[in-house]
Amino acid sequence: MLNITQLLTTELELKSYQIENALLLFSEGATIPFIARYRKERTGEMNEVQLRNLSDRYTYLTELEDRKKVIINAIAEQDKLTEELQQKITNCLQKTELEDLYLPYKPKRRTRATIAREKGLEPLAAFIKSLNIKNGTSANLETEAAKYISEEKGVKNPEEALKGASDILAEEVAEKAELRSYLRDYLLTEGVFISQIKEDKHPEGTTKFEMYRNYQIRVNKIAPHNMLALCRGEAEKILVFDIDFDEDFVLSYLGSQEIKTKVRNIREFYQAMLKDAFNRLMKTSLMSEVISAKKTYSDIESIKTFETNLRELLLSAPAGMKPTLAIDPGFRTGCKVAVLDQTGKFLEYQAVFPHQAAEQRKKAAQTIKKMIEKHNIQLIAIGNGTASRETDEFVGEILAKFDRKPIKVMVNESGASIYSASKVALAEFPDLDVTVRGAISIGRRLQDPLAELVKIDPKSIGVGQYQHDVDQKLLKKKLDETVESCVNYVGVDLNTASKELLTFVSGITPTVANNIVIYRNENGVFKNRKQLLKVAKLGPKAFEQAAGFLRIRDGENPLDNTAVHPESYKVLETIAKDLQVPLKQVTQIADQLRKTDLKKYVTDTIGEPTLRDIIKELEKPGRDPRAEFKYATFKEGIKEISDLKEGMELEGIITNVANFGAFVDIGVHQDGLVHISQLADRFIEDPKQVVKVGQVVKVKVLEINEKLKRIGLSMKAVKQ
Repeated sequence: MLNITQLLTTELELKSYQIENALLLFSEGATIPFIARYRKERTGEMNEVQLRNLSDRYTYLTELEDRKKVIINAIAEQDKLTEELQQKITNCLQKTELEDLYLPYKPKRRTRATIAREKGLEPLAAFIKSLNIKNGTSANLETEAAKYISEEKGVKNPEEALKGASDILAEEVAEKAELRSYLRDYLLTEGVFISQIKEDKHPEGTTKFEMYRNYQIRVNKIAPHNMLALCRGEAEKILVFDIDFDEDFVLSYLGSQEIKTKVRNIREFYQAMLKDAFNRLMKTSLMSEVISAKKTYSDIESIKTFETNLRELLLSAPAGMKPTLAIDPGFRTGCKVAVLDQTGKFLEYQAVFPHQAAEQRKKAAQTIKKMIEKHNIQLIAIGNGTASRETDEFVGEILAKFDRKPIKVMVNESGASIYSASKVALAEFPDLDVTVRGAISIGRRLQDPLAELVKIDPKSIGVGQYQHDVDQKLLKKKLDETVESCVNYVGVDLNTASKELLTFVSGITPTVANNIVIYRNENGVFKNRKQLLKVAKLGPKAFEQAAGFLRIRDGENPLDNTAVHPESYKVLETIAKDLQVPLKQVTQIADQLRKTDLKKYVTDTIGEPTLRDIIKELEKPGRDPRAEFKYATFKEGIKEISDLKEGMELEGIITNVANFGAFVDIGVHQDGLVHISQLADRFIEDPKQVVKVGQVVKVKVLEINEKLKRIGLSMKAVKQ
């Protein structure tokens, strides 16, 4: 079997000790964030991306090896395993190639070839095959076939006998791994996707798949979003698509590989047999495999885009834990207004109706003014749904009378309604209405996006591309990894984190997360990281994995509010002692630490990479690694699509990035699209090169289609 470590060393361009140590750490239950942050000496400073690539590829190869064993045993049981075949199977690096090799030996339902064999026609097939040699002689096939006529076996005439022999040979050809591999590659590189909309059911201009009405594109050129759109359109029975290719070339290729003789009647027999083999046994399955391969590739690329968008959204700059007024806007049902304190704790709620009668508007203004004054509000979060711009202007009128104005921000509320009706929200606020929970979620998103968004299924946050059409198992895996990566990158406040947030911390299971919250409720705030060991089911291994990612503000040890792992405290005690500084002041001596000779503090378990990380952390202890908070200011008077005019320059915020461009919220309840060609004055291959979710940008309005609710925008020649 394959030497997986050696193969991975070559493929991933890593040293064998890095591969072996990382795999050993995986087997011991270490998480990728933990290994990347705290086991740099053992892995040669492999980062999270390298570790995830290693984990994914190792899983693929081990699954491949397991499948090889099953296949080798299955073929051996049939007494058909040759040394050459076993070698081919052993050397396989792709699952598709492996299944091609197994196909001739795979148990199958009764086929035409099976029936022909049952009729005793295999010797006739073998005879015809023996004639197909370079210097073969001619033979009368009908005369030979007549020998196999048998009423008992159901062979009535020579034609039926020859047809049966052809079926046997056709199946042999159709199952040849090298032929299937070549033709699959040919369809992938030379095939053309063609699609049409079912016009009898969907006249022109009546479907969102209009661009695919008469669509053609090379298989190897199709963009992931186009491939997923074709698959969705077909699933919804709106369009049909197929692969067009040069069938004459395919038959010519098969002939060149399979026909050896120059004898005319044998050649003609083989040509007919090969045409049948391809059209009946190869064409449909190969086209399905090509479509599946392109779908899989499109899934992976779309999931990568989703991962990137989700990471940017989760790592959006927090406005900070400050007293916040959160508003979920509405016209008829009014605005739901919730107040949160500087820890995100819910304080009070009011419903106001500023968009109805003048008396109601006046009363709403008084209510909001009192709430701002009473709670010393510093942030105002307004959901960007229905009535958001009208509510934004209304609140602006109230704030005009304040000397010290709170910061007013429009917050993307995608997924807030899903959270407010979820079990998580019900457990958190069992006595509150769903509308109040939605307002609370909007406010907390402004205070700390990461802490709030982890409570929502990532698919509902609105930053994906065809997220319901891609491989759901792979999507969940990758999005969970992204959330885990972000949570551990930022770190978690042990004394304020929700159960949902704690669940994503390295080494902490949902049960342990719940136990941490129970312990905190029963015993008060954690004063040091060691107390974690008193939490039910949180043992030494979980403590090792989690401790460095959990922060304790104003605790007994200042190091507990840093990313320095408790296992490194002793070396820091030694350094502090040598520098004659009390350990409690060690976070204040970055300059002295930078001048320290680290080599003298290297131990068997703590090397220079870890010591460098420690010093870097102590330069800015407890610092949030996320970017500085910025927000978009929407243009006054622009509330609906009807208010837009071509040529207008507006400020907005990027809500989603797709392979074909970026969507921007400009405050009119409908995101505009900046096509990839309009993102910059230079050629852009991937929108992620220049924009990201949450980025504040300036755009120019290019086109407006009110009927289809489409807005075309450009970032070209607009000063950012």
